[in-house]
Amino acid sequence: MAVLGNGSANGACSLLHAAGLGYGASLALDLQVKVRVLDKQPRKVLDDPDGLLNEVETSWKNAGHDFPDQEIFWSVTSDIPPRQGLKSSSAVAVAAIRALCDATNTELSNGEIVDIAAAAQLASGVSITGSYDDSWAAIEGGWKLIDISAETAEQGLLLESPGPNSEDWTVLIVLRDERLERPSLESFSYQQQSFSQALTALQEGKDLVALTLNGRGVIGAVNDPIARRMTNDAFVNGARAAGMTGSGPAIVIFLPSISQQSIDRLRNWYDRYDGVEILETTVINADLVYEQ
Repeated sequence: MAVLGNGSANGACSLLHAAGLGYGASLALDLQVKVRVLDKQPRKVLDDPDGLLNEVETSWKNAGHDFPDQEIFWSVTSDIPPRQGLKSSSAVAVAAIRALCDATNTELSNGEIVDIAAAAQLASGVSITGSYDDSWAAIEGGWKLIDISAETAEQGLLLESPGPNSEDWTVLIVLRDERLERPSLESFSYQQQSFSQALTALQEGKDLVALTLNGRGVIGAVNDPIARRMTNDAFVNGARAAGMTGSGPAIVIFLPSISQQSIDRLRNWYDRYDGVEILETTVINADLVYEQ
């Protein structure tokens, strides 16, 4: 079995859900994905229930790029828990496109990669907005504020930041039972006040404030009172920011990295909830992006 191409990317958490106002921003997190293009079927059968990688192939071809002459197969190794709102689909799509670039000696700008990833995610149904902000975070680190109505990823870029210093913050992710269904766009329209406040916070450079305000809006949109209680628990126990990411169900919590006592206390606190797992990670700042 030969490896034709390799690609990598990372997960992220939401600072502003794009379904709220048509503007989105996601912050890169140290959760890695590696995708390989192979010339033979790997031993481990790939689980791709939404057909995302098939749509990556189609979107790649629709963009007019060369495709390997032989039949190809995919291998995915991911640290990102799926269906939790941690941008696993964007990361896989970006890493797969990078792997195709490697396999075909194709050079694409990051914006072009994001455009192909958005097309694939919309076609597969894993995103209701195209997840442009998620894909930018997956490929460059930090966060970018994106207008999802723009014709291209580059044209939609409004504001960018390297993100909170990774050395200053510990990120705890509260993983929960998978959501049963994706929320509708309409459900987000009733929470515009929270999303507007999150947008203002981003424009003022207060990204962690935006994370919290956005999380409140998302919790309201998906009607998840347990998530609201869990978020409040985080603040009671020393968190500086906390909110639901994506459309849930995971809760992302920021604590000062020097506050080990608070970190340990929060880890123990969530043991009282059934079906909960705690993941610890850090931010990927824009100048610390992984090499392909």
